Amino acid sequence: MKRFIAAIMMLAVAILASANTKETSNNHGYPIDPVPFTKVKVTDNFWGQRLKASREVTIPLAFSKCEETGRYENFIKAAHPSDSYKVEGFSFDDTDVYKTIEGASYLLQTYPDKRLENYIDSVLVIVAAAQEPDGYLYTSRTMNPKHPHNWAGSKRWERVEDLSHEFYNLGHMVEGAIAHYQATGKRNFLDIAIKYADCVCREIGDGPGQVCRVPGHQIAEMALAKLYLVTGERKYLNQAKYFLDKRGYTTRTDAYSQAHKPVVEQDEAVGHAVRAAYMYAGMADVAALTGDSAYIKAIDKIWDNIVSKKYYITGGIGATSKGESFGANYELPNHSAYCETCAAIGNVYVNHRLFLLHGQSKYYDVLERTLYNGLISGVALDGGSFFYPNPLASYGDHERKPWFGCACCPSNLSRFIPSLPGYVYAVKNDNVYLNLFMSNTADLDVKGKSVVLSQQTAYPWNGNVTVTIDKNKAGTFTLKIRIPGWVKNNPVPSSLYTYIDSRTPEYKVLINGKPATGVLTEDGYYTISRKWRKGDEIKLNLDMEPRIVKANDKVAADHGLIAIERGPLVYCAEGPVLNNSGKPYPSAGNPNEGNVFFTSAGNSVQAKPEAFENDFDIHSIILSAKPEISVNFNPNRFNGIVELSLPVQSMLADTAGHLSLSDKKLTLIPYYAWSHRGRSNMAVWHKTATRLFSDR
Repeated sequence: MKRFIAAIMMLAVAILASANTKETSNNHGYPIDPVPFTKVKVTDNFWGQRLKASREVTIPLAFSKCEETGRYENFIKAAHPSDSYKVEGFSFDDTDVYKTIEGASYLLQTYPDKRLENYIDSVLVIVAAAQEPDGYLYTSRTMNPKHPHNWAGSKRWERVEDLSHEFYNLGHMVEGAIAHYQATGKRNFLDIAIKYADCVCREIGDGPGQVCRVPGHQIAEMALAKLYLVTGERKYLNQAKYFLDKRGYTTRTDAYSQAHKPVVEQDEAVGHAVRAAYMYAGMADVAALTGDSAYIKAIDKIWDNIVSKKYYITGGIGATSKGESFGANYELPNHSAYCETCAAIGNVYVNHRLFLLHGQSKYYDVLERTLYNGLISGVALDGGSFFYPNPLASYGDHERKPWFGCACCPSNLSRFIPSLPGYVYAVKNDNVYLNLFMSNTADLDVKGKSVVLSQQTAYPWNGNVTVTIDKNKAGTFTLKIRIPGWVKNNPVPSSLYTYIDSRTPEYKVLINGKPATGVLTEDGYYTISRKWRKGDEIKLNLDMEPRIVKANDKVAADHGLIAIERGPLVYCAEGPVLNNSGKPYPSAGNPNEGNVFFTSAGNSVQAKPEAFENDFDIHSIILSAKPEISVNFNPNRFNGIVELSLPVQSMLADTAGHLSLSDKKLTLIPYYAWSHRGRSNMAVWHKTATRLFSDR
């Protein structure tokens, strides 16, 4: 750690030695370089389907909803203000436009589309027209300055620490503008964002005529750090650091807003989970660029608090709907779990950045669990309906929606999914990190030389991965392959969850058909250094068996319960289908009347739901503490999935209230795939005989 901090401080000296006002900076500051998503072409069946759905359904749907719900109209009105306008919706509705443009811009970099590019340009015309001469751009005030949005306050920045979201809007504007600039080379969006950022830099601070404010909803910190990298203007990095350093010193000093104490003194994840995750990501960015080791120490403590006390087995964060917030330590309810989709995305951002800082595989263990479970559960397989919260149990009271009035989650998915290929690899000097397993071809820069790798795998359905060296101009380099925690009997890098089935999975690595001579290093990677040749083939085999998981005894909601997972996937039970009254259909498992479903366009249609394999009350079942589980690949369900089956007993009550047990066969599906067949019961955690005889 001392060596790392010293390296960071040397980086800081180098940065400060640059010109005081404008600097040319292409270095993101992190010790490890992420490989841009534009350098990784995904050919994977699992993720390819998700990327295709995002491209063909989610992003077009998001644009159509911006038009349908008045997001564009807000900009048009702001260009022609009037006292007669009634300012409605949310004060952050502008960000849905910015986030969708960001996602669409990522698409343009991998799937050039002139029609899409022209459409974005037409949207930017109305966005630019709404900007005030000094750069301020916030339609919730500008369209009717005398009667702005109820959350906006009577003047600029008055309620920015509360509900106005002016800085939040800036953050998403900057993120979207940078993506658009990098995709097209055009400055039409970037110049808008720079003008607004300049407005904020002029008006926010400790100088004469400035006001001291910090964001109520964080994200401007990470966005301004990125704007510094693109422009070389250090004032943006300074503003990001100002927002962080002033937190806890303004009039807002509550835990909900992570302002209960200065950020460098925080050691527990509290308050609104999305705001918190964005702040932690911003702290990592600013730390990498300035060398502020106090930020890093604080984030490390907070991360440890999350993964050891506040992290769901599905990778979700944010236990309670009250404030969309983290709960107390070990407060992890299931049916009422909030686990907002945006919070899962924020959790990926944080863990990716911590990996880039520290280079340890444990951060990707957390990232992978979140990605494959609590994040992609937020969007249906067809890309056209969404979860806002992602609970771990349902009594027929949860289902994906075609859109939301508060549309932060769908628009956030619009920007995240297309960027996914950028999380697969990373490079540091002559070290190549292979972090995620999916079929792809990647062109990497290793010591200034091109290295082309390809992966072939059916992950997450099996643990066989083949990596081929297709081109190597770098000569000798070190390949570091992440060995997931679930293979090493560690479901998470803490004692929050443990396996109780006594299995000892193994992994094997072959090079050109012979056992590899690499070693598993302390950072969690199987490390192989050699002079690689074109055609060299590395085969990785990860034992992938169903595993039985229990939670720490301090998690009251899961006491005496078990969950089942296989590889990176958490499994759940679902069924039977429920009708609109919340009751099972009379002929459960073979309903003869339809439920209400939604098309990708958001139109309700009457359709006959698919029969459930579990035609009994899944909340009444009892599992053996060590059940015998069979594994079956079903190519006809959910684009092909591995299902798990096991014998259980179902509790039944007769009319007199007498209980009896009935033998059943329970089928489990991946958690991300639930709620594709109408409203239903669902459970991740299951009762065991231990629970029945427990006094707790």
